[in-house]
Amino acid sequence: MPSDLRQLLRDKQIQSNSLSKGHRKKFKQKLFAELHPEKKRKDTSWMRIAASFTLVIGLSASLFFFNNPVEETQSDPTQIENLGSISPELGKIENFYLASIQNQISSLVQTPENAELVNGYLHKIAELSEEYKTLTNELNTEGLNQATINALIENLQQRLNLLYQLNEQIDEFKKLQNNETTSIQA
Repeated sequence: MPSDLRQLLRDKQIQSNSLSKGHRKKFKQKLFAELHPEKKRKDTSWMRIAASFTLVIGLSASLFFFNNPVEETQSDPTQIENLGSISPELGKIENFYLASIQNQISSLVQTPENAELVNGYLHKIAELSEEYKTLTNELNTEGLNQATINALIENLQQRLNLLYQLNEQIDEFKKLQNNETTSIQA
């Protein structure tokens, strides 16, 4: 391939090694024209009209909506899922009891010796949880009333009290076992 290019250059007759008159001047003008093109003014009057029209429509629409607030209608009443959906204070109470219940359950140590005792208490707590769901459904069907809200809070208190009793009985059971093992060793 290199030989082909050399041959082509030899065959081509170079007419002149000198540049034409004014070549530098023409080159500078072309270069300047490329680097600094003249900015043509476009007719943007239609864009100004469209922007003004959009602004007027936007302002009138916002004035209409802010001066005529839409009344919200509730087509279906909000379902009450927990005490927090009734009020924030009741939600805090419910969260406190549920966190305490969960903490007590997680701290339980179930052994083969106390398994029957623990399972009995956990069964009773499961029954109270189902009763809690029933009371919540009652709130949804009958509406808010103080008796049902009090029953929900008492349900949470009963579950927590059962867990406290269970922990006390487990502790007594451990002490009893420790005393038996000590007396057997002595």
